[in-house]
Amino acid sequence: MTRIAAAAAHFTRDLAFDLDRVRAIIGHARQAGADLLVLPEGTLGGYVTDMRAPDPDDLPPALDPDGDAVREVVRAAREMVVCFGFCEAAGARRYNTALAVCGDGVLGRHRKVHQPVGLAPVFAAGDGFHAFDTPVGRMGLLIDHDKTFPEAARTLAVDGARVIACSSAWPTSLTDRAPRMADDRQARLFDLYDQARAAENQVVWVSSNLTGRTGNLRFLGRAKVVGPGGDILARTWSKGGLAVAEVQTEALLTAARAVLHHLDERRPSTYRGV
Repeated sequence: MTRIAAAAAHFTRDLAFDLDRVRAIIGHARQAGADLLVLPEGTLGGYVTDMRAPDPDDLPPALDPDGDAVREVVRAAREMVVCFGFCEAAGARRYNTALAVCGDGVLGRHRKVHQPVGLAPVFAAGDGFHAFDTPVGRMGLLIDHDKTFPEAARTLAVDGARVIACSSAWPTSLTDRAPRMADDRQARLFDLYDQARAAENQVVWVSSNLTGRTGNLRFLGRAKVVGPGGDILARTWSKGGLAVAEVQTEALLTAARAVLHHLDERRPSTYRGV
């Protein structure tokens, strides 16, 4: 049995504040018995203030993946697997990066591949999707916009991922914001993608997200754990919190794939151009 926690939380440019919040959330997750905790995109340093025209003077700090801030999260994780996002410094380039760590160090890394148009000048694109082994089983990482592309999650599932963690900074609609966050079309899409990616790949899906406001962006929250049939096992709403679910991963996947096994039933030779 694995206990999985997905976080909805607000993070800022103040790394000391962010690290205090990370330690507090890890503490709450530990009290809840979590083996895996997934934190949002931009956990260390926050997110951009405008997705269409980011302010070049107010970007998230570019951090060394081997630096002090990341090491602090590793120390705090101890026995728990913790996934989190930050802006990675790589020479002259910046990557929107997610790491999976435990007290022993880094278990897996993903650089966001799919960049919304306005962010392409800010972040270089990653070049692939790879599953990796962890104390809670074989996992994969995605970031935000990656989940709108079915090929991304499918590549991880084909590579053996049983659990996929997707860290997001997903805001309400930029063009047609609804008076109530729950009615916003981006809230509907955020949930739809989470459930569809879980069901079509028959995996456990863990979705975290930012909350609150950064610049002109208002983030949805709505963290959740989704089962391999697309059913939401635990969730938060717009405010900060933890969605915690106790999951028998192998039993769930075996049951979901007992009659219809989507990965085995694929016909790759017929998928032209993919």
